Amino acid sequence: MFITLLLMTALTAHAQTDSTAFRAHIYNKEYDVSMHLNFYDHDITVPQMDIFGQVPGYITNGNAVFCWIVLEADVLDDRTASMVIVNESGSEDLTASLTQVNDSTYTLRQLKGSTMKMLKGRKWQKLPSNMTFIRKK
Repeated sequence: MFITLLLMTALTAHAQTDSTAFRAHIYNKEYDVSMHLNFYDHDITVPQMDIFGQVPGYITNGNAVFCWIVLEADVLDDRTASMVIVNESGSEDLTASLTQVNDSTYTLRQLKGSTMKMLKGRKWQKLPSNMTFIRKK
């Protein structure tokens, strides 16, 4: 019985370190916004913005000159992470949570701070405080 308990504990610890819930590329079709993230290794480089170095992730709509950068990310449990996000100029920031609903669906919830906006054409588009993302294959 002791060996079984020890084995179950080891398997649980191994599963937590090998999790890929927050190592993903996820996409919101309605607002044409994607998130590139690796909250475990914090080794994401924002394209054309190498000055920021490696970060836990970023949010973009494909616009090379504007994005939101995840400065801090803490995985709270197997399905939930908290984030501090800032725009590329550092003038706006917010805190948010990201929850994995199932294997392919995530919910981003802005908790406090600035409202995220993305450049769409020549206008700023405010993003809702709750957004659903789908994992890209």
